Amino acid sequence: VQLQASGGGLVQAGGSLRLACAASGGPLVRYVMSWFRQAPGAEREFVARVSWSGGTTYYVDSAKGRFTISRDNAKNTVYLQMNRLQPEDTAVYYCAAGESYGSFDYWGQGTLVTVSS
Repeated sequence: VQLQASGGGLVQAGGSLRLACAASGGPLVRYVMSWFRQAPGAEREFVARVSWSGGTTYYVDSAKGRFTISRDNAKNTVYLQMNRLQPEDTAVYYCAAGESYGSFDYWGQGTLVTVSS
């Protein structure tokens, strides 16, 4: 499956962005979907994941209450709604697909989010 992330951009602190990850080459419903991010000079870190049906989600502590991961399997797309963005959220955001929890078999190319103070 191929993943295409989009929706990044420049936003002021306190603003919002919605990222999208569109899949092609296979039904998205087969995969647990996750978002990761990598800030300049830092390791890639997990942000959020959503189960196959969308019924179960999990977030890193820094994203809880601000970010919402969701999916539309009919559109083969996963979303990350990010609210109350802060400069420390600045990173390249990647989506990943895995056949089980903890596996990340396919990666998107990344979309850059820049939050200005």
